[in-house]
Amino acid sequence: MAETLITYLEYPFVRNALIVGVLISLCSSLLGVTLVLKRFSFIGDGLSHVAFGGIAIAAVMNVTNEMLIVLPVTVISAILLLRTGQNTKIKGDAAIAMISVGALAFGYLLMNIFSSSSNVSGDVCTTLFGSTSILTLSSWEVALCIVLSILVVLIFVLFYNKIFAVTFDEDFAIAAGTDANRYNLLVAVIVAVIIVLAMNLVGSLLISALVIFPALSAMRLYDNFKSVTICSAILSVICSLLGMIISILGGTPVGSTIVAVDVAAFIICYVAGRFLKGAKK
Repeated sequence: MAETLITYLEYPFVRNALIVGVLISLCSSLLGVTLVLKRFSFIGDGLSHVAFGGIAIAAVMNVTNEMLIVLPVTVISAILLLRTGQNTKIKGDAAIAMISVGALAFGYLLMNIFSSSSNVSGDVCTTLFGSTSILTLSSWEVALCIVLSILVVLIFVLFYNKIFAVTFDEDFAIAAGTDANRYNLLVAVIVAVIIVLAMNLVGSLLISALVIFPALSAMRLYDNFKSVTICSAILSVICSLLGMIISILGGTPVGSTIVAVDVAAFIICYVAGRFLKGAKK
């Protein structure tokens, strides 16, 4: 098995896939902690459905580079989702459901009406659950992923204190002079970028798992924000690497395998957390 893995690693497309997978997992885990604590976990799920709609539009328009359509559409939707969620008449969870279900239905309708492919169901399934497209990334896509991932990490590090304040006590942060709306908007836009990057890795239906599971696993072991964030990032990278390696060696679906490893990690962390808490008592 080790020899087979070494042989696969000699191929540039496999190395590119692992690099992109690690970067996407790292970025997802950083924002995942914030989204879970703000009880806005399903924003990833909602935006992933919007991205699916963007892909359908790109397919109808015969745009070869889907990113040119999907990224702006998802970012704009993230902004609208945040603004709508702050409306007292439409709560956050209702806004997410409204936008995500609408985008998913609209995207599927477009793909059925205008698709030139003879296998619409297969195309939809691939987009929803991920595919082997992570192994066929172009040099341009890899470079874009690296640049955007570095940008996401830098923004998170530079504005860590502000994001921390807005996450735990938004009212206090506003009273202290922090523009909470600006940083909430920043988080929403970054999440939108991560969602678009992760589409090729796990598919639109599984993206929220990539965001939520590492954060929840880390919370079983640690209690403070910094420790949870670091642990979440480490767990996410390890699970993605392990999931992709299993997928390459076993021929299993990439996205589903990564999520399955994330679920296993959560169970392990849950048991370990209960054991540690019992030992302290």
